[in-house]
Amino acid sequence: MEHGMSFIIRAARPDDAEALRKIYAPYVERTAVSFEYDVPSVDEFRRRMMKISEKYPFLVAEEGGSPIGYANTSSFVGRAAYEHSAETTIYIEESRKGRGAGRALYIALESISRMQNILNLNACIGYTDVEDEYLTNASEKFHEKMGYKLVGKFNCSGYKFGRWYDMIWMEKIIGEHKENMPPVIPFPMLDKTELEKIVVI
Repeated sequence: MEHGMSFIIRAARPDDAEALRKIYAPYVERTAVSFEYDVPSVDEFRRRMMKISEKYPFLVAEEGGSPIGYANTSSFVGRAAYEHSAETTIYIEESRKGRGAGRALYIALESISRMQNILNLNACIGYTDVEDEYLTNASEKFHEKMGYKLVGKFNCSGYKFGRWYDMIWMEKIIGEHKENMPPVIPFPMLDKTELEKIVVI
């Protein structure tokens, strides 16, 4: 889907792995936004993308033919009873933040999640009481603007760059919790005609 004639939101392809890894790498190497210590290889990043895409959307914001950010949902906890919940992930190229790509990616994720019968979206976010050169609370503020609410905090649960950081969970309810809930529909099984109204596939 096109947004403001500047970028499109589309489904990720295997050959996006190198470009998306390049977007992700600075968050690992220079921030505590990601609690990973080492940047995954291109092959490992591609493997993660493909594994997620078996059931969930992995979306790319593209401008001028190049990816400028990505977002996806994935399994929440991994037990069967959590099927109607999903964890969200989003990374935007540093120089492209604040231009609407993150918002567009999340709106698309929400629409697709509703099509899948997913009701709860959960974001795991690094948090600090005192912002520093490695972590600000910009992600918390972004999620708050997108309608997410704080539902939990784990104190000093992440150790990176010789410092302790908290982790918070934020949640957005996007559907009605019914007694007889239909099962989650894997992303590849969604109606393509309806999906093309949301993203380029």
